[in-house]
Amino acid sequence: MSLPQLNVYRRDRLSRTLITLAGEIDLETAPLVSASLCACLYEGVRTIDVDLTAVTFCDVSGLNAFLRTSEQATRAGGTLRLHHPPRSLRRILTLTGCVFLLNGRPASTGAGTPASQSPVPQPPAPLSAGPR
Repeated sequence: MSLPQLNVYRRDRLSRTLITLAGEIDLETAPLVSASLCACLYEGVRTIDVDLTAVTFCDVSGLNAFLRTSEQATRAGGTLRLHHPPRSLRRILTLTGCVFLLNGRPASTGAGTPASQSPVPQPPAPLSAGPR
């Protein structure tokens, strides 16, 4: 089987990270997206900006990866923001009511565990580079 058609680039700056994705985000590559984003949270990054300029396709498995990470970031007192999504993903975001991902979800301030004391996600499991 061929390798996933997605490249992930990361640039850190203090507690903020820019993740640039290039290629297709689908059922096969969404775990790579999730692992890359969760690694940021695990390492203490609280603001994750995701540049989607070079993404040519993103299905609902990619959207789910972004939603899960956004929720984890919010619980940890941070935000996840999507930038320059392709037209197809922007449409999915609009239809599903997930446009907040374009602006970032503010940290929780409601009742319950304060965001600063929320558990940090566990490190992602290693991805297998071998054939399936």
